[in-house]
Amino acid sequence: MPEERLQKILAHAGVASRRKAEDLITAGRVSVNGKTVMELGSKADLAVDQVKVDGRVLTEPKHHIYIALHKPKNVVTTVRDPQGRETVMSFFKGIKERIYPVGRLDYASEGLLLLTNDGEFANKLTAPASHVTKTYLVKANGTLTQEQEEQFRRGIPMHGRKTAPAGLKMIRKGANPWYEVRLVEGRQNQIRIMFKHFNLLVEKLKRVKIGFLDLGDLKPGAYRTLTKREVERFQKLLHLEEEQSSNGE
Repeated sequence: MPEERLQKILAHAGVASRRKAEDLITAGRVSVNGKTVMELGSKADLAVDQVKVDGRVLTEPKHHIYIALHKPKNVVTTVRDPQGRETVMSFFKGIKERIYPVGRLDYASEGLLLLTNDGEFANKLTAPASHVTKTYLVKANGTLTQEQEEQFRRGIPMHGRKTAPAGLKMIRKGANPWYEVRLVEGRQNQIRIMFKHFNLLVEKLKRVKIGFLDLGDLKPGAYRTLTKREVERFQKLLHLEEEQSSNGE
């Protein structure tokens, strides 16, 4: 097996997505053959080199697992939290595989979250270039004007960069209306910031769909494994099948 970049090895081994793996490397938590490695360009071969993360020897996962979780509110979308808050991993005590969240869902938000030990899957799904649509139900403390709705759809300035075009439609009128919002990007607190741009606060936020996958009737804290057909649909959506074929897998 040829040498590969460490962050790719960590992702394949189910440690974290490539972006999180880069953080682990630069934090000095990864070693190769007993030596701490902090350079992102470093390579290794898991077949001949001993790679460790936090002192734990890495091995390739025996099989990939894909899980859909209904993340409750006030739970952190990380493997561990320095502040001691409950993380999404608390719902997976009985699972032996080392899984991790794919992307993020804000602390105060709830809804559909995927977890896996397939690093390439996680990397592709969170990459902006994949343009996977995520659908949210949002309860606001006021109504957007028609002009504001159009501006919301076109994009608003956020941290010096305009947000990508978004889908927006009101699904329930009232003093505290509900909107359906569709995004192809997932910047931190993005929906809350977009509504705040128009002086409105988000009271409730729930992600109900990732690509074609619907939250369904999963209750908060409940999860299920994806079916073989659902995994194949995601692989096709993310063009992973073509890459695996070209790599001879």
